[in-house]
Amino acid sequence: MKTSFSLFLALRYLKPKRTFVSIITLISVLGVTLGITVLILVISVMTGFDEELRDKVLGFDAHIIVTNEDMADGVIQDWRGLVKEIDATPGVVAAAPYVQGPVIVEFEHRRLAPLIRGINMDDQEKVTPLKNLIIAGSAVLRGDSAIIGSEIARSLGIGVGDKLTVYSPGNISDVSALIDDLEKHPNDPKRLADLKGLVSPNDLTVTGIFESGRFIYDSEFVLVPLHIAQELYAMEDDVHGITVKTVDPYQAEAVKNRMAAFLQPPLAASTWIDENKQLFDAIRTERNVMFFLLLFIVIVAAFGIMNTLITVTVQKTREIGIMKALGATTPQIIWVFLSQGMIVGFFGNASGLALGMLLIRYRNEFREWLGRVLHVHIFPAEIYQFSAIPAKVVPHDVAIICLSAFAICSLAALVPAYVASRLDPVEALRYE
Repeated sequence: MKTSFSLFLALRYLKPKRTFVSIITLISVLGVTLGITVLILVISVMTGFDEELRDKVLGFDAHIIVTNEDMADGVIQDWRGLVKEIDATPGVVAAAPYVQGPVIVEFEHRRLAPLIRGINMDDQEKVTPLKNLIIAGSAVLRGDSAIIGSEIARSLGIGVGDKLTVYSPGNISDVSALIDDLEKHPNDPKRLADLKGLVSPNDLTVTGIFESGRFIYDSEFVLVPLHIAQELYAMEDDVHGITVKTVDPYQAEAVKNRMAAFLQPPLAASTWIDENKQLFDAIRTERNVMFFLLLFIVIVAAFGIMNTLITVTVQKTREIGIMKALGATTPQIIWVFLSQGMIVGFFGNASGLALGMLLIRYRNEFREWLGRVLHVHIFPAEIYQFSAIPAKVVPHDVAIICLSAFAICSLAALVPAYVASRLDPVEALRYE
């Protein structure tokens, strides 16, 4: 197959001859490779982080939450009638009540302060698939039982079948009032008995351990039957809120607007996007910023390409003069140097894409190796809330990265190509 004049010369100029120019060319290719590798790796990880976070949120939290925004009360009393109205709303799949608040849990003199969430497991399962998260025991919540997060189980050293002691601060005002009375009447047995009744703990049997994959859920939630949470917070039949599942989680805003027709203040609804808006916006913004920042690695590599071609132009002044004297046109001279930039960009793209995909495939193994050998902890679960580094390769993003890098490398070759094309053959050959 015949090769064009410009491409033939470009390949000959790039052919390694153990010269300084060849070393610079190799460095330029490695620079493009590094830039594309880092860009693909970072963008894929951040895209995966965003997608995984959405999946984890939707796997544990509801699409819509209805609560009482009254700071003094904060409970929903006639919740059964409200659940029926919510169920009748177009776009709603199911609704379930819940009670949630901070507690103190204890096991073998080890204590934590997680959140307790009281639910009816059968109703809640229609809203969020909690049974899919169980990694030990079962999803049974009946009687004095509890299902705890995997990080809570690890911190307390507790397992399925053990007794978890729960203290609720829900009646702290009553406890404070009784303590004041006891200070005034220290020998009153009735007040002492009332105080013991208020602070007496609940012993719950751990029937299951769940793991959502998000650290904040696994380390902060204890699931108990609804009536247990109501007893702990002395709420009788009241609840703190109602969770709602919609047909499409991304259409939850429209369903919320329909529910606004019968939700009377202080009752209000918020979607899962509302609850996590700042977090998702921060991830999206950081992803865009990282793309433009890391693109500068490719731009720096492009300057290396420009430097290489300028050096070639100076070294090949005589050859350029001869070619122009023999009838080579200006476009042909331009394409000689432009082809060199495109070839460097092509090989940089190919190697960067291959290395980027390889690192994405073995990202968690690489993280473990760094932690084991260099004691460098990348993506700690306590901060990022994931036990493994998520990643999602989006072909559209990869195409933008590769095309942008190729365009930058090609544009970097335009300046030396223009300079070479403007050489006067008479001046180039005057001293030869």
